[in-house]
Amino acid sequence: MKYRRLGETGLDVSVLSFGASSLGSVFRKVKEKEGINTVHRAFDGGINYFDVSPYYGLTKAETVLGKAMEGMPRDQFILSTKAGRYGENDFDFSRQRIIQSAEESLTRLQTDYIDMMFLHDIEFANHAQIIQEGVPALQQLKEEGKIRYFGVSGLPLTAFEKVLARTDLDVLLSYCHYSLNDTSLLNIVSLCDQRKVGLINASPISMGLLNARPVAEWHPADKEIISICKHAASFCATQGEDLAKLAIQFAVQNERIPTTLVSTASEENITNNIKWIEEPINQDLLGSVLDILEPIHNKTWSSGKEEWR
Repeated sequence: MKYRRLGETGLDVSVLSFGASSLGSVFRKVKEKEGINTVHRAFDGGINYFDVSPYYGLTKAETVLGKAMEGMPRDQFILSTKAGRYGENDFDFSRQRIIQSAEESLTRLQTDYIDMMFLHDIEFANHAQIIQEGVPALQQLKEEGKIRYFGVSGLPLTAFEKVLARTDLDVLLSYCHYSLNDTSLLNIVSLCDQRKVGLINASPISMGLLNARPVAEWHPADKEIISICKHAASFCATQGEDLAKLAIQFAVQNERIPTTLVSTASEENITNNIKWIEEPINQDLLGSVLDILEPIHNKTWSSGKEEWR
């Protein structure tokens, strides 16, 4: 496993990291033991960064991850969680609720500090509340030693630009913007370097677009994006290859992207993911797939309030 420095945090994160949303049974029903075993397999395979949120499985993911980490040396892994989003349409970025949420997460995760905390999906909040209450709450938690670093997460890259124009952050967590079909995250790398902000990429298979399985009904991508991604998956299959493998390999190879989060509650899947990134990428296949995906390159979908776009 390779490791890269995350901004100016001093943290060296594995290039492939573990997104714990699957532990909350958000994609399929997952037994607690299966989830715990998958976390241990990831850790044994060299993954040292684990990300979660109280939103995932309505606190189930945090609870399972907390149990999994009981047998892991706390100084040998990096842990992040989030605050502000608690349900599909349940958002609260007030100062009091963020601080309360951190305390609840510490209890569920069975730890006395969290390495990084993010305001979760900020595009659903009022801009003023993020700046005036959410970020100051995180600053307070950092001063109290309950978290080490803080930042925000969300889909629109413009949201990151707007927050960084008003305040200082340690880290950003972006998803679905550095993958085979969308590399627009590169548009803010220079800004992050300038502001000394650590950049975390998530969902290299674009929430299920870049694999052979059917796309979930809730996926917000339009029909054109879904259709072309599935065409790419079918092409890979005819070549005896797996589009998900190519997508994960692609995401971790860029030195300017410190780490990429993948989410699974399957020991087999995480084992394969770790193995894949150690193998050389098939450059001929990559070229063909990028050609297939070119018509939808950097096309995304709207999320949250208009003021963040």
